Amino acid sequence: MTGPDVPAPEPRTPWERWGWSTAAVWLGFLAFPLVETWQSDVAPALRAATLVVIVGFAVAYVLGYTAWRDRALWVLAGLSLCLVATVPVLGIDAIGLTPYLGAYAALQVPAPHWKWATPLVAAAPLVAFVTVEFPAYFFILFWSIIGGCTLVRLLTEAEGRADTTRQSLALVAERERVARDVHDVLGHSLTALSVKAELAARLIDVDPDRAREELESIQATARQALAEVRATVGGLRAGNLPAELSAAPRVLADAGVDTDVRGDVEDTDPRHRALLAWVLREAVTNVVRHAGARSVVIELGPRGLAVTDDGTGVAGPEGNGLRGMRERVSAAGGTLDVAPARPGTRVEVVLP
Repeated sequence: MTGPDVPAPEPRTPWERWGWSTAAVWLGFLAFPLVETWQSDVAPALRAATLVVIVGFAVAYVLGYTAWRDRALWVLAGLSLCLVATVPVLGIDAIGLTPYLGAYAALQVPAPHWKWATPLVAAAPLVAFVTVEFPAYFFILFWSIIGGCTLVRLLTEAEGRADTTRQSLALVAERERVARDVHDVLGHSLTALSVKAELAARLIDVDPDRAREELESIQATARQALAEVRATVGGLRAGNLPAELSAAPRVLADAGVDTDVRGDVEDTDPRHRALLAWVLREAVTNVVRHAGARSVVIELGPRGLAVTDDGTGVAGPEGNGLRGMRERVSAAGGTLDVAPARPGTRVEVVLP
């Protein structure tokens, strides 16, 4: 749909941008039918009409690459009628106009119509074999032009399909990123909220002041989670390893789990700290949710990190959290290993 308030679509291929110039260059060969018509021995009125038709052919051909680009089938039909209209004067030489039709059909007629229009135009000059002898070099030149234009069209369409595929893959990757990040953010935050709420419920009668502190912490955690979700959806959030390393012992302590941190943020590769922050967050969330552990060891080093708990161990298929961690680590060229620790589970990330 187009209108005064709707801008025309931008040209997508080189032929949509510069096809008119290619058309204009080749129009120089129309000098031959023009001269032949001018020198013909037909009635002046017929001669004049044929000259007008050839000029109209040239104008329609150029407009077919520009203003009439969205009416390509009609333009092709009009060009064909112009060719037929020159036959009374030019005779069999009128098929000299068919290269224009062939190039236009191959380059401008929309899919899927160009796939039948182009062979039809390419076969049209064969009528010369039925009527009079015609130079063989014309067919060699004509079909070479058709073949070249067809190849250009095929490559252009292949490039268009490749662009569409790349855009689709980018969209899928972005959706996966958002889903993975939202899962990590909400999984960790909701787990922390659940643990803090349970702790506050137990303390409300025995230690009201501590219960009040936990409730305030719940409020702060909820606000932080909301801000993180907003930032994640906008693609702005990056993992913060020092913050996650500081928060992990507190979240684990609220769940009654002791934490032993071995190493420091400075021991890790700065290139991978954002990734390690996401992995640490998900590993701690899994310990609180599923492990039933009493202690956790977090080890940091130049090649990555490891989180080992003394809980119930690995059971069942991998969930979304582990799959998300594995995808992140694989994308960075690293490996993630989840293995029994006797007792418990060891999650280890090794990065290049």
